[in-house]
Amino acid sequence: MRKTALTIMTAIIYVIAMPAYAMPNNAIEQNISNAQIIGEARYQFLFMDIYDATLFAPKSGWSFEKPFALKLEYLRNLSGERIADRSAKEIRQLGFSNEVKLADWHEQMINIFPDVKKGMSLTGVYKPNGETVFYSQNKAIGTIKDPKFGKWFFGIWLSEKTSDNEFRKALLGQ
Repeated sequence: MRKTALTIMTAIIYVIAMPAYAMPNNAIEQNISNAQIIGEARYQFLFMDIYDATLFAPKSGWSFEKPFALKLEYLRNLSGERIADRSAKEIRQLGFSNEVKLADWHEQMINIFPDVKKGMSLTGVYKPNGETVFYSQNKAIGTIKDPKFGKWFFGIWLSEKTSDNEFRKALLGQ
């Protein structure tokens, strides 16, 4: 009788715990099959460490035709609004000239990006349908559905026109 109760308890615990164990445990695993690190780089501004960046993509490699993720782990405190402001400025410097569209994206980023503290991470996931989903500490915090946004936003780091080509090369594993 006691052995049966123990077997039943073990089965119940297994059934309860199994769904949590079977589910992906982070934003990258949820969105990219067979994700691997493509490259890593540290971003510095005026001799200050700002964040460590890691690019994840399928084993077949990075491209805008497949999902990928860019994870930024912050090395200092920054406001979400400042992150959005800098992102909009970098998109403009890449050559994006539709100020009405950029203002819309900027407002969406302000509403999505939280203030970050040292050690926090933000992850942007690009999906082939053009949707960009943002995560903070692996929790979804917002989506920008405009397919043009993702290419311009991730272009800040990955475009050949980026303001820091050495950083780009490191992210792309070159």
